[in-house]
Amino acid sequence: MELFARLLLFLWVAGVCPAYILLPLKISSYNGSAELLLDRRSAVAGVMSLASQPAGAVSFLNMLNNLKGDIGRGYYLEMLIGTPPQKMNILVDTGSSNFAVAGAPYGNVKTYFKPELSSTYRSTGLDVSVRYTMGSWEGNLGTDIITIPKGPNGTVTINIATILKSEEFFLSGINWQGILGLAYRILAKPSSSVEPFFDSLVKHLGIPDVFSLQMCGVGLSLIGEEQAKPAGGSLVLGGIEPSLYKGDIWYTPIKREWYYQVEVLKLEVGGQNLNLDCTEYNSDKAIVDSGTTLLRLPMNVFVAVVMAIKETSKVQDFDDGFWAGSQLACWPQGTTPWSYFPEISIYLRGENSTQSFRITILPQLYIQPMADIGVKMDCYRFGISSSSNGLVLGATVMEGFYVIFDRAQKRVGFSASSCAVIGGTAVSEIAGPFSATDISSNCISKRSRTEPALWIISYVLIALCGVTMLISVILLIIPCRHQSGNGLTDDSSLIRHRWK
Repeated sequence: MELFARLLLFLWVAGVCPAYILLPLKISSYNGSAELLLDRRSAVAGVMSLASQPAGAVSFLNMLNNLKGDIGRGYYLEMLIGTPPQKMNILVDTGSSNFAVAGAPYGNVKTYFKPELSSTYRSTGLDVSVRYTMGSWEGNLGTDIITIPKGPNGTVTINIATILKSEEFFLSGINWQGILGLAYRILAKPSSSVEPFFDSLVKHLGIPDVFSLQMCGVGLSLIGEEQAKPAGGSLVLGGIEPSLYKGDIWYTPIKREWYYQVEVLKLEVGGQNLNLDCTEYNSDKAIVDSGTTLLRLPMNVFVAVVMAIKETSKVQDFDDGFWAGSQLACWPQGTTPWSYFPEISIYLRGENSTQSFRITILPQLYIQPMADIGVKMDCYRFGISSSSNGLVLGATVMEGFYVIFDRAQKRVGFSASSCAVIGGTAVSEIAGPFSATDISSNCISKRSRTEPALWIISYVLIALCGVTMLISVILLIIPCRHQSGNGLTDDSSLIRHRWK
């Protein structure tokens, strides 16, 4: 066999049979061990590059299980920063665009980056501040080199913010000390001139402009510090790893390159359509964000989903606190309540705009087990919340799927995750195509987020007049005092602690 392979390679190089050796565009799923898969791939490594391993530049097998999860508080990747290298755990966040690490000790963070000890660190002299839906930080912007032990080969110089001050950002008991923003540069702070981390990797290492994410926290208790075994996962930088998913990959277009904004067409609870106008699902925006722990829904959608679950579930009435996330539902130990609740399906616009596909999460994903809380019962929490700034497919959904962020072709892909299984049963499903001809050709709100220039000027003038009048009144009443704001205006991610 080896001789035959060498002969084919020789003939192909010589141009004798260029038309008969074709590399597959898709490699079938493999459910065996990573070690056996490595052996099989090694056997052909000298003959050809696999489709999922472009030009041999990236070893995807090296990236398997490179994430660990603080369940409910994100998944993090080990990185080496500076010279000599300082090891840090960095939260993976597809809902923001800054790479930032703790630059000083906090009550919850003992390990932090010391730029003065790195001979390759360079300060840009710029201050940077970022505010999330929950939490914020301020720091200094600089550059330094990084390597990822379980990532692409090579060392890259990247923009790095050292966090010197923060509020409600570093949570109690976390195992990460920084954040890796993987969204587009338009969200980068202090301006879009700051090249994001993944852009730098693509440019300097020559890897494809694609990354993919598997998060394996399904069924695990949601308080990380009480877990005997943390969740795992994989961040594949530069492509797609076939062993991480089952079945086909379904793609939905990225509607705007800032967050990974997608278009949701409809929701079903227990197979029943909510029958809302499709613009309700995309109110403000609908995004895919690994830094958000819940499935977050615009208020009207959230209310409709809760009502539908109440109507179709087989449980007694719960207090409103359960649906609001402030109370737990408990059953006698050994009872699994998932059969009492309906599945939830989300329909996304397909690459063919007249079609859609459906991603379905079973109750195992949104009725989430708590760690031992000191009672002889098994308690669960509702993994869906209301949102005032858009629909967010966070970890509640993403833990059921292998998600591909194909920036090169401006699309996000979903396939059933190989680790989204409890007791041998898959807890997520994907199906399609379905006709979307009965749905509006554009479910994104018609209201532009960028107003015409004259309107902007008008708003600015009105605001200035209001400020001037306010200052005049204050000066008439009290002595002039100097006050300084924190300048935090960014909403570039929706990171949220499940239990906050």
